[in-house]
Amino acid sequence: MPPYKLKFTQLANHFAVCRFSPGAGVPAWATFGPFTSITRTADELSIVCPLQNVPAERKPETPWTCFKLEGSFDFLQTGVLASFIDPLAASGVPIFAISTYDTDYVLVREEYAGAAMAALQEAGHELTG
Repeated sequence: MPPYKLKFTQLANHFAVCRFSPGAGVPAWATFGPFTSITRTADELSIVCPLQNVPAERKPETPWTCFKLEGSFDFLQTGVLASFIDPLAASGVPIFAISTYDTDYVLVREEYAGAAMAALQEAGHELTG
């Protein structure tokens, strides 16, 4: 697995990670914003969306910061996400990763954002924008 030096941005909003029962409907508040992820499995419905969208009774204890890997990565390209999250793991930063067709997003709890940024930059990844 080649070590990649990646470019990434930090999305402006704080985000919420919410869990619902597997048969729950998708709430309207979850469907808008600069980044939303809705994933349903047999075990749960997970929603990631801007924290400001979430009603008070559903707000998580901790807001999340979201990093977006810049570029589009071919499905045959291996080790891209690992190159980004390995420095975070080595620094004790827990993550929540989401992959899309084109790229990856890595969320870290707000209290780890500074440590995450330092670990990523120390590993040679470049914050853009």
